[in-house]
Amino acid sequence: MDPVAIASGMQRIEADVLIPGRGEPIRNAVVVLDGPTIAYAGPIEGAPKGTSDPVVRAPAVMPGMWDVHGHFMGIRSLNVEEIARTPPAVLASRATKDAETALSAGFTSIRELSGFGVYLSRVVDEGSVRGPHIYGAGGALSQTAGHGDLHAFPLDYVHEVSRRLGFSYLCDGVPECLKAVRLQLRAGARVIKVLASGGVASEVDHPVHAQFSAEELAAIVTDAARADRVVAAHCHGKPGIIAALRAGCRTIEHGTFLDEEAADLALERDAILVPTRFIIDRLVRVGKESGIADYAYRKAVAINEQHRTALHLAVRKGVRIATGSDIYTSTGGLAGWGLNGHEVGHLVEAGMTPLRAIEAGTANGPLTLGPQAPKSGQLKVGYDADVLVLAENPLDRIGVLAEPEKIRKVWKSGELAKNLPI
Repeated sequence: MDPVAIASGMQRIEADVLIPGRGEPIRNAVVVLDGPTIAYAGPIEGAPKGTSDPVVRAPAVMPGMWDVHGHFMGIRSLNVEEIARTPPAVLASRATKDAETALSAGFTSIRELSGFGVYLSRVVDEGSVRGPHIYGAGGALSQTAGHGDLHAFPLDYVHEVSRRLGFSYLCDGVPECLKAVRLQLRAGARVIKVLASGGVASEVDHPVHAQFSAEELAAIVTDAARADRVVAAHCHGKPGIIAALRAGCRTIEHGTFLDEEAADLALERDAILVPTRFIIDRLVRVGKESGIADYAYRKAVAINEQHRTALHLAVRKGVRIATGSDIYTSTGGLAGWGLNGHEVGHLVEAGMTPLRAIEAGTANGPLTLGPQAPKSGQLKVGYDADVLVLAENPLDRIGVLAEPEKIRKVWKSGELAKNLPI
């Protein structure tokens, strides 16, 4: 088929290298945007003809990145108890700024796994504020005394905070678990999150211990599936990982004690690991400087090397991985929004090639949403026109993706959201 002429309103980007998201890079390439979708992405020789100058000439062009495990919570320290002591309007205002920061850092899509995401997505989509595409989970489902419980506060007060903020929902037994799923769907959740093991940022539970029974997990997954939603399972310990995979959870978040058996089961079930190496590493490096609770810092230190080992194993075994930072503090903090791109570098440190790590940060992102997935994460005809122009080629230096100043232009749905000179 002969190349067609560029129609009025199309935008053209020429680059030394095009990184498609999935597949080999293309040298001397062109991307053509037709409104909110991609009309062409490939070698310059096959590009649509046009007489006008290109929108931009750049060293590198790639899809907008995905962070599939983030939290728009609006807290300023790494101590999650702050959410119970801060007015919701303050938290929401900070989270709105965080959404803008994420977009400027090159993250055009966020799977938000508890926080204000279900509400932020509405105001972003209506154009009231700037931000990425947000696919929120609503509140994370937690058993009483589980990872989503604020153990330092009276239980009645925890229920009050949960009702006020919607960040977590305590549920025990199958009927309550079904009600919890349906409440998140009512709030607009695009994915359901279950806390299937203990955690680091919670006080009295142990990261290795499984949470929720097999019957509860199965009920959550089945009810979510009836609404075409998949379940993301927070799991550190192996018992929780195995239970979540057997129940049919789509993604395993953290996967700290993943071993050969668990990796093989993940491969068998075609599950996706979201390792969140950034937050574990950052908690250990800067935790005491950022207001983290002592118990959380001790837990992070205790699991750090095991988490690193599990990630290396997952990479070696070929478990499908998607990038998630688990950032939950606001812009300007030691582990705040805008630092999301460091997760891609951690995957390279764990043994991935830069090209495969970029695939984890782009093309693999939509897979974590199952039937809710958009056509995104790849420079491919008909896909969403979420595109980044970079000042350097990230295949030569993956750290470029962790430097927002190197991400010079960002298109979201074909609209230029960031426009800095090359």
